[in-house]
Amino acid sequence: MLPANLKLTDNPGPYLNLFLQKGGYNKIAVLTDENTVKHCYPLIQPHLPEHVVITVNSGEEFKTLQTCAHIWEQMTDLAMDRHAVLLVLGGGVLGDMGGFCAATYKRGIDFILMPTTLLAMADASIGGKLGIDFRHFKNHIGLFKEPVLTLIHSGFLKTLSQNELRSGFAEVIKHALISDRTLWNELRSKSLEEQPWDVLLRHSAEFKSSVVQQDPTEKGLRKILNAGHTIGHALESYFLKSGNRILHGEAVAAGLIAEAFIAKNQNLITDEEIGQIAAYILKVYGKLGLHEKDYAQIAALCIQDKKNRGNTVLAVLPEGIGKARWDCAVSEEEIVGALAFYNTLQI
Repeated sequence: MLPANLKLTDNPGPYLNLFLQKGGYNKIAVLTDENTVKHCYPLIQPHLPEHVVITVNSGEEFKTLQTCAHIWEQMTDLAMDRHAVLLVLGGGVLGDMGGFCAATYKRGIDFILMPTTLLAMADASIGGKLGIDFRHFKNHIGLFKEPVLTLIHSGFLKTLSQNELRSGFAEVIKHALISDRTLWNELRSKSLEEQPWDVLLRHSAEFKSSVVQQDPTEKGLRKILNAGHTIGHALESYFLKSGNRILHGEAVAAGLIAEAFIAKNQNLITDEEIGQIAAYILKVYGKLGLHEKDYAQIAALCIQDKKNRGNTVLAVLPEGIGKARWDCAVSEEEIVGALAFYNTLQI
């Protein structure tokens, strides 16, 4: 069962138009990047009431306070007040940042998320997590705030490159690994190109929404949604800082393997299960280029993870396939060992 503010639709234009008309907004701004303004905005433009478009640069490296300042300046110059709405048309980066800007502008105005990437549709646009990066730490500054509407249209997937589609697929894999062994087995029996996206998007939306409704501000159960992300975010931050940015899903995919290795050493999963996880993820993603000298620096970045308590790294580890355990204490030595394991795997 989906919450009232989450809608999956094959025909987003008319639904969006009706929603905006009912909202009675006095100003509508559409936040895009250079990709979505070209490929996605034309699909909804004819259905929108009078509005303005704000465009920013795409990419994790622009998910910063500087870009937020530009967005806030545009909203201020447009004299948007608390009866205005910001429609965010983009992937996870733009959704996180656009929602953050709306939630903080004049102490908060309504915002609508229209995710345009698989990553955003399956994960980032659901659950009200908003934020930006700070000093290369992922989502270091942020808050929880639900959009008035998240409108998911799988047709936007046709605008994605293969790399972006593969990046988003990591979140779909994560959801299967922590919730549904049967779905995991179905996923790994198919290539990326063969996946039934509408079925998978509904599963992800229903599963994540259910978890969020039980734990809106991530005090307990919701932490399982961070599977793969403790080491994954550290990898992403490390590559971003080095000037060699990788996609979020590539980092999470590697993180899922590394954290599964730690789970095996803590007797939470079997050799066969980690074998399945590593084999399928490597088949889809290949391997990141790590060197032994990188391990300690990546492990040190895990200390900044938001789930931690003090100097103790708390990760989410698979408990078999189809379940997960949160708040698992993980040492720096275990993280280094997991990175070494990942780096020695053969594709």
